[in-house]
Amino acid sequence: MAKFKYELQDVLDLRNYEKEAAENELSKSLEVENQINNELEFIASEYVRIKHLMKGSKDIDDILCQNNYLKLLDFKKEDALERLAQAKIISEQKRQVLMECTKKTTALEKLKDKQFADFKAAEDYKESEFIDDLATSRFRKINN
Repeated sequence: MAKFKYELQDVLDLRNYEKEAAENELSKSLEVENQINNELEFIASEYVRIKHLMKGSKDIDDILCQNNYLKLLDFKKEDALERLAQAKIISEQKRQVLMECTKKTTALEKLKDKQFADFKAAEDYKESEFIDDLATSRFRKINN
């Protein structure tokens, strides 16, 4: 039986490489989103903690420090939200690139599978023809 050779294997390999690269890029951008979300959770917990500390405080200096810290937390929150919005946009772009790479790869893989099925059918036909010829030639030798 002959060996199957896919003519577009180099292209498929390149597409698979591009797909892996796109997956890695998407993974990195999602990790950035996750880090920003963790930062926002920390800011929220700090905000709650400071609000709890301020409840019973009567010292003006403590209240001013805590208010300044709350303003800093608000600034950090706004900054983190802006970065998160940008990270989400980038992640969506990376997701679109990955989807395109997946489409290209899938199309080539389907073509490869179809060509392999055609190759296999042709090889099976050749093999059955060979077996038929072999059986016919033996039958002729026995009858002659």
